[in-house]
Amino acid sequence: MNQTIYTSPEYKRSRAAYMAQCTLEYFVSLLVTDAFLAKLLSSLGVGDAMVGIISSFISMAFVIQLISIFVVKSRISTKKLVITFDTISQVFFMFIYFVPFIPVSGTLKKTFVVLSILIAYAGKYLIVSIFYKWANSYVEPTKRASYSASKEMISLIAGIIFTIVSGLIIDKYESIGNLNGGFLLIAISMLIINVFNLISLSLIKKESKTSLDENNRPFSDVIKNTFGNKNFRNIIYATTLWDTSKFFTIGFMGTFKTKDLLISVFTIQIINMVANFFRLLVTKPFGRYSDKKSFAKGYELALFLAASAFLSNVFTTPKHWYLIIVYTIFYNVCLAGINQNTYNISYSYVDSAYITQAMAIKSSIGGICGFCASLLGGRLLNYVQSNGNRFMGIPIFGQQLLSLISFLLVVIAILFMHFVVAKQKVKIQ
Repeated sequence: MNQTIYTSPEYKRSRAAYMAQCTLEYFVSLLVTDAFLAKLLSSLGVGDAMVGIISSFISMAFVIQLISIFVVKSRISTKKLVITFDTISQVFFMFIYFVPFIPVSGTLKKTFVVLSILIAYAGKYLIVSIFYKWANSYVEPTKRASYSASKEMISLIAGIIFTIVSGLIIDKYESIGNLNGGFLLIAISMLIINVFNLISLSLIKKESKTSLDENNRPFSDVIKNTFGNKNFRNIIYATTLWDTSKFFTIGFMGTFKTKDLLISVFTIQIINMVANFFRLLVTKPFGRYSDKKSFAKGYELALFLAASAFLSNVFTTPKHWYLIIVYTIFYNVCLAGINQNTYNISYSYVDSAYITQAMAIKSSIGGICGFCASLLGGRLLNYVQSNGNRFMGIPIFGQQLLSLISFLLVVIAILFMHFVVAKQKVKIQ
C-alpha cells in the first residue's frame, strides 16, 4: 500500500477516533473490574471467592471470539458489525449498576449481574479481533507499537482522573449509608460515555471492499495458516501461560484489598493513579522497544515485570499492606507491554490475511484456560479461608498463595518466550 495514504485526512481522523474510543472504553472497563465491581458484588451479598470467579468471566467470554472466525466471512460491513455489538456490550455493562434498584430478590439480582457481565463481554469479544484489524489498518505497520503506546498514554491520563473522581463518589455515598446512590451516578456516567463511544466509532473510516473480500477465506486455509503454523502455536503456548497466571489471581484482588487489607476504594484509586503514572512513563519507551526489537521481546520484558508483581504480593499482609503498592505498580507497568504486544505479536508470525482468525483462536484458548484457572483459584481461596487463612499449617491469605502460583507460571512463560518465540523469524506486514 502507498505509504502516503496514512497521512490522508480520512486515515488521520480514523486514528484519532480510534484513540478516543479506546479511552472511553477504558473508562467503562475501570468501572466493571477490581474494587468497583468487588464493591457492587459485595453489596449484593456475593462471597469473596465468587467475586473473583465473576470478575474472571472476562476470560471465559474470550471463547466467543471463535464465532468471529465465521462472522468475519460474512458480507456484513465491519463497521456496522462493530458498532452494533460494541453498543450492546456497553449497554449491558451499564445495566450492572442498575441491578441494585430492580425490585427482585437478592438471588435474582446476583443472576442479573452474572448474565449482564457475560452478555457484555460476549458482545465485546465477538468483534474485538475484527475491530482491531479494521481500526489498526489505518496505522502504518512500522509504527503500530508506538501508536498503541500513544493510545494507551491518553487512556491512562484520562483514566487516572476518572477513577479518582469515581472512587471519591463511591466512598462518599458509602460513608453516608447510601452506596446505591453512588452506583446510580456511575450508571448515569456510563450512559453518557456510551453516547460518545458510539460517536467515536462512527467517525472511523468504513473498511474497503478489498478488505471484505480478503476475509472470505476457506476454513481449511484458516486452519492451515493458524493451527498448521508452528510459530503461531508457540505464541499460543506462551500467551496462554500468561492468561492462566493472570486469571488465577487477579479476579480475587478486589476483595483482598477492601476486606483483608481494609483499604478504602478511594485509597485504592490513589494507588492505581500512582501505578498508572509509572505505566505512563514506560508506555512510549515500551512501544519503541517493541518496534525496534520485536513484539516478542517486548512481551518478554513485560512478563518480567508481571513476575515481580506477583512475587511482591506473596508477601503482602495487613501488617505489610504497603506492598500492595509495589504489586500494583509492577502489575500496571507490565500491562504497558502486554497490551501493546498481545495482538501485535500475531502480525509477526501469521499472514495478515488470517490475523483476525489467529487473534480469535489465541484469545479463545487463553480465555478457556484463564477461566479454568479462576475456578481453581476460587476453590483454593475457599479452602484457605475455611481453614482460618492457613495452608498446610502455614498462616497465609488465599491471595498470597494464588500469587505464588501465578509467579511460577509467569516464570515458565518468560523462559518459553525467550528461548522459543523470540528466536522465530519475524514477518514485516
